[in-house]
Parts: sequence; C-alpha cells; structure tokens
Amino acid sequence: MQRDLGFAYRLYEPRQPSGDIMILLHGSGVDETTMAPLGEEIAPAALRIAVRGRLPQEGGWRWFARITPTRFEQRSIRDEAAAFAAFLRDLGAAHGFDPAAAILLGYSNGANLVSSLALLHPGLVRRAILLRAMPVLDAPPPTDLAGAQILAIAGERDVTYAPFAPALVSLLGERGAHVEAHTVASGHEFGPHDVAIIRAWLTRLQPAVA
Repeated sequence: MQRDLGFAYRLYEPRQPSGDIMILLHGSGVDETTMAPLGEEIAPAALRIAVRGRLPQEGGWRWFARITPTRFEQRSIRDEAAAFAAFLRDLGAAHGFDPAAAILLGYSNGANLVSSLALLHPGLVRRAILLRAMPVLDAPPPTDLAGAQILAIAGERDVTYAPFAPALVSLLGERGAHVEAHTVASGHEFGPHDVAIIRAWLTRLQPAVA
C-alpha cells in the first residue's frame, strides 16, 4: 500500500511489462483490492495501479457522497474529482508516465468518478473503461472530449444504473468522445462477458492523442 500521494494506492507490476498503464477505481463500499483480479485478467502486461476512494462507507470506501442511489452531492463530486486530477498528475510524475496516456478503468461509483473527471478536467482522461456507470453531474460543462476513447458497458439486469447508461453515452459522445457502448447479460456485477469485450477493445485501442 502506497500512501505518499493524495490517495492510497497499490502497484501491481507485471513480469513482462508492455509499457501500458492502467488505473483501477473500485465500486462503493469496498477497497482497491477488489479490482486487482480484473486488472490482471484483462491487462497482465500493464502496470496496474489500484486506487482507494477517500470517503468511508460500510467498512469500505467510495469516491464521492451520495444523496440517494441515483442522486449525488455535487460539491463532493467536484472536490474529489479535483483531488483525483492532482493525484493523477503527481502519480505520473512519481512513476514516470503521462497520466493522459493511461487507461482508466472504473466500476460503478469508480466509473462515475472517471466520467466526471473527464468532463471537469479536460485532457486528463483520454482512454477509459466505464463499467455500470451513469451520469452524475447535474450541470456537466461543455467540455471538448475530441480524441478521447471510451468503452462503456452496462448490465441489462442492472435495475438501478442501466436505465441511465444511454444518457451517459450520449453526453460523452455529444462532447466529442468516441464511445463504444455495450450491454451484457448481467446485473450490476461484472464478469466474463465484460472481460471479453474489454480485451477486444484493448486490441483496437489507439495511442492517446493530446
């Protein structure tokens, strides 16, 4: 566990590194270790950095405060996104990589932090995977996301988030991002269908362009 920067995180170093960097953001009420198996399965040759949210929840952690399962505290989103943006820049400086070249993979609350980061801090998120995400900003800014490559995967039986997934895809696409959207036969949890789609998407992924 590394605690030298603004967020606690763990480094998972590959035996035969490809040079790719993957930042992993967990869902609500757990910690960074829950994303490690998925990261290893889809990108074993990448340096994987699993980060822990800062807000306590039910013995685990989350990324920003919620009001209901589908309504969120706007100041908390903006404050934590700003803190994470600073963390990413510091992380890149500490470990020798360009944050904009990293792949950010977020699940649920973590995916919602990634999409908010993209909208609130232009240019920082260029390649992202969003699992079971929804729009959380009440007033998203008119950010230019041209050049950003985003994979969004919803679960058809995810009764809480799936109804909102198309709105997020539209929002990011309207801002100029290239969004590839899928729906898998699943609930809110991720599984083998997600892994197959992510692996295929990674083979088509282009280098990040500033």
